[in-house]
Amino acid sequence: MGVVNITPDSFSDGGRYIRPEAAVEHARRLVAEGADILDIGGESTRPGAAPVSAEDELSRLAPVLDALRDWPVPVSVDTWKPEVMAAALERGASMINDVNALAAPGALEAVRASDCGICLMHKQGDSRTMQTAPAYADVVTEVRDFLGGRVRAAEAAGILRTRIVVDPGFGFGKTPAHNLQLLRNLQSLQVLGVPVLAGLSRKSLLGRITGRGVNERQSASVAGALLAVERGAALVRVHDVAATRDALLVLSAVSDPGYRFDDD
Repeated sequence: MGVVNITPDSFSDGGRYIRPEAAVEHARRLVAEGADILDIGGESTRPGAAPVSAEDELSRLAPVLDALRDWPVPVSVDTWKPEVMAAALERGASMINDVNALAAPGALEAVRASDCGICLMHKQGDSRTMQTAPAYADVVTEVRDFLGGRVRAAEAAGILRTRIVVDPGFGFGKTPAHNLQLLRNLQSLQVLGVPVLAGLSRKSLLGRITGRGVNERQSASVAGALLAVERGAALVRVHDVAATRDALLVLSAVSDPGYRFDDD
């Protein structure tokens, strides 16, 4: 899943793709590098980010969605607002990636009648407060139980389980130690019976481990993606598509005893 941030303040590339033309060109590059899904967002959800109105969010998303409508890869929209979800689906989005796990009033209803994919993410607190003092008695169990509850809520609202993906929300109301615990135990989320998405790319956990700045974390991000896939992640949300794809191809080849080269 390749990331396209149409925002002025995202933690890694805020402002770089705020113009629709720049966002579409970046999306084109990610697809050429091997992205299977594009994840576009018009509001930053990084810790400390200021909220934006649904109107402003849609004004950023609409021209990009229109340009991507007939592309050969599905487009996911990263939003928690029901009105943005509905408008995005009308403009051809194939998936809704919600940091709020469809908990906002009207969110379940906004996606229920569609056949879109849905990603339910765990977070503690909101963007302004989530990193103030995150606390858990057992982060792995609490995240798993929360996501299980949201899967059940979606099913109760008439959303088929086959449409659902879950995301533990690395960096969303978690300390570096919490994030490491979640990554070590990512396979525990498989009991939920739905695919797991992992988003570690360029995040502060990797900076804390390596001492590198946000735009110097490609190697650490690729390592994080590999570790997540080895622990059961079905999707990885990344900024560096080409490097991640190559690493995953090597992992796949090594993991497959029957792997054959084209000229074998």
